Amino acid sequence: MSCLNIDEKKQPLIAVSTDVRQLYNYLWHAAPQQYLEAAVAAAGVFPVLVPSFGDRLDFEQLLDAVDGVMITGSGSNVHPSLYGGDASEANGPYDPARDSTTLPLIRKAIDHAVPLLAICRGIQELNVALGGTLATEIQDRPGSPDHRAPQSDSRDEQFAIRQTVTVKPGSCLAGVIGAGDIKVNSLHRQAVDRLGTGLQVEVVAEDGTVEAVSVRTTGAFAVGVQWHPEYWVKSDEASMRIFRAFGDAVRAHAAGRIGNQQPQSD
Repeated sequence: MSCLNIDEKKQPLIAVSTDVRQLYNYLWHAAPQQYLEAAVAAAGVFPVLVPSFGDRLDFEQLLDAVDGVMITGSGSNVHPSLYGGDASEANGPYDPARDSTTLPLIRKAIDHAVPLLAICRGIQELNVALGGTLATEIQDRPGSPDHRAPQSDSRDEQFAIRQTVTVKPGSCLAGVIGAGDIKVNSLHRQAVDRLGTGLQVEVVAEDGTVEAVSVRTTGAFAVGVQWHPEYWVKSDEASMRIFRAFGDAVRAHAAGRIGNQQPQSD
């Protein structure tokens, strides 16, 4: 008989990416509240912000201390030099300090089978971290619909759920939110182009744009979505289910680690 002393109410820690921003003549390492609120309220986890200090951080030590990783969205783009592209002012802004932190963190999380949820910019970082490329300014492609947020002073209107995407049968997300067509709030200028090693496409938009991927090479929950489930997580069922699935995976990882640390008795 296995004896595990697991506190069901305890919030396991997850590492959360940060943007570097200048405010009040300081550099801030920060994450938007919507992601942190969704992590606490829907996933039931304790978000810990990871400063964007790149290789100055010991990611092995970090992953020994947390049971999940969440890579947030951002207004910045992954620097094109990281996937063989050319940087331009029009394709910016960029956040190289974030890139230098999130890409190795993603690779380490996958190597250690730590649950991973990558959102918006996060799915693009996931793809680049695994050797994939990005298509930039996709709204300029001939015949392509505009995937950007509509012009509005209202954040709710900008993040309204309006775009139809298709969840592939048999995919990881099909088991979470069901297969077939759903509506999401996908707002982006860049998209997955050549797929990274070990990734599989989970969801596509009507024009074929990749809207979600999963990592096939890990036994853990490891999913990237191009849309924003954090924004309507309290009112949209599909958004809530994604965060709950991530939270369940984080708790399972925490329980497994406790089980490995405790002696077994008959």
